[in-house]
Amino acid sequence: MNILTVREIQQSDIPKITYYWVNSKPDFLVHMGVDLSKIPTPESLSSILAEQLVQDYDKKGAYCMIWLLNDEPIGHSNVNKINFGKDASMHLHLWDANFRDRGYGVDFVKMSLPYFFDNLQLENIYSEPHAQNLSPNKTLEKVGFTLVDTYITMPGWINYDQPVNRWEMSREVFERTIKYGALQKTVIDA
Repeated sequence: MNILTVREIQQSDIPKITYYWVNSKPDFLVHMGVDLSKIPTPESLSSILAEQLVQDYDKKGAYCMIWLLNDEPIGHSNVNKINFGKDASMHLHLWDANFRDRGYGVDFVKMSLPYFFDNLQLENIYSEPHAQNLSPNKTLEKVGFTLVDTYITMPGWINYDQPVNRWEMSREVFERTIKYGALQKTVIDA
């Protein structure tokens, strides 16, 4: 039996996230839409992540939730491009390939959304995964996001121009379909 939980980022998570970005296979990162020349140094990335720990919610440039399997961190979801009280852009990352494509992402996203919507007082969350990266697109659809457009853009500061699917969820949809019960632990049989 496996127990999935989420929590806000802590100082001890920073090396794990940094390792993920710096040591993932180049072809995996490119498939995700990352421009390898834009990946920051480990020191710079650590500094960016540490900044989140001390900022008030209404001042955050990014906000990260850590995904845990049986109390062990295995991934994260973060939002950036935050317009406090309005909207933010969400990203999904399972650090180890052994945990991908097992259905965990749907539950992790559902458990992360209350933190994003409530703590940042958001009205909308959107996500723009590479259109050809099937895993996050399937996850967002299963969670209840609506596909609103497909177009070419540079979705983040470490990306290249690429076709993306823009998925959106409003606070209204979130409260009606996910909010109540989403903070509870999810148990999945092994």
